[in-house]
Amino acid sequence: MLPDLTPTDLHARQQRGENLQLIDVREPMEYDYCRIEGSHLIPLGELPRRAAEIATDRPVVLICHHGVRSMQALAFLQHRHGLSNLLNLKGGIDAWSREVDPEVPVY
Repeated sequence: MLPDLTPTDLHARQQRGENLQLIDVREPMEYDYCRIEGSHLIPLGELPRRAAEIATDRPVVLICHHGVRSMQALAFLQHRHGLSNLLNLKGGIDAWSREVDPEVPVY
């Protein structure tokens, strides 16, 4: 089972000042439309060649629209790169908009 993090849990960890890396694996057009503040864009298709940008020394939260692509990214990074510090944002940015920050547009 893949490790999930709910939007409210992510928000609480941010409020506590935890040193998290937020990686958004959506496409640039989606990221330009809306994003979680502080996130870094690495589209899923670019992940194999940009995996070195993923932190190994702190928790990494993977984000997409609904949580499907971020789960794929998590599985890839675990299996191909042996990373164990990864969390999947359950429900993606859509859930973040509904549960934490309604200012983030839903699409």
